[in-house]
Amino acid sequence: MTSIQLRKSRRMIHGVALLGALVAAGLAQLPASDNVVLVPLEILLVIGLGSVFGLRLRHSYRTALIAGTACTMIGRGISEWLVGWIPVLGNFLDAFTAFAVIEALGWIVAREFQREMG
Repeated sequence: MTSIQLRKSRRMIHGVALLGALVAAGLAQLPASDNVVLVPLEILLVIGLGSVFGLRLRHSYRTALIAGTACTMIGRGISEWLVGWIPVLGNFLDAFTAFAVIEALGWIVAREFQREMG
């Protein structure tokens, strides 16, 4: 990964993760409501990372759909089920979970795209 790709990836991943955390914190007490926003954010993140690495939109979009949906549903589902309904604590933990899931997804996808480039 070049330094430019790393810088662009880092900025993109951190920005989307922060935005996702804000969405999750605001919608914590409404079951699955933030998934409506988080899944498209993750898809846009993966498509954006695809462009950073010069990959075709078709490939990065397919990866985004699979990875984004799976990560969000699993990570957020567990968080909401355990503590999402508790005011304040639920908001904080949902925000943290969304941030962590998006960060992990972003870096996994970036490394995968780097590997595919050779």
